[in-house]
Amino acid sequence: MRSWYEGGLGWPTAPGAPVRLRVGVRFDVLDIPAEAGHAALRHRAGHFPVALRGERMLLLVAVGGADELPGLLDWLEWGSLELDLRAVGAGGLMDAPLPPECGLPASPREASSPGRDASQGAAVWLRPPGAGGEAEASLPALSALGGAGTAPDLARLVHTLATQCHRLRLSRARR
Repeated sequence: MRSWYEGGLGWPTAPGAPVRLRVGVRFDVLDIPAEAGHAALRHRAGHFPVALRGERMLLLVAVGGADELPGLLDWLEWGSLELDLRAVGAGGLMDAPLPPECGLPASPREASSPGRDASQGAAVWLRPPGAGGEAEASLPALSALGGAGTAPDLARLVHTLATQCHRLRLSRARR
């Protein structure tokens, strides 16, 4: 598993077990409730890596995206609200999902169904990364900073994620 990440993708891992990916080197992570994440992915185009870990969805974004999140939320006028939207950047770690050939679920529903490892905390890929530099080219980035033309715009993605996190928060408050 470690060799797939380090050799195949060029993503550094932290020593020890379980295998964990070093965040802030090749990607940053936006961490949101899985329910909000599924709704957001239905509204946002683009095929960038996304993992599911228990009740949380991990969306990989371009390096620096974690640092941009607070400013983006303020600029998009979401900064004053408490959203369950977290960012992991330089120095952070992410549990490495199993590589696709080691048991990728057939569908997101299967990944989040009871009895699957994802429901017990182990991460699984919903959208696995492509090979090598292809993965980084697909990561959402700020357009103004030279993000790839085919990658989703980070500001639009953050707006969609914030909207879905807020909707989830409101629906839980009504219960």
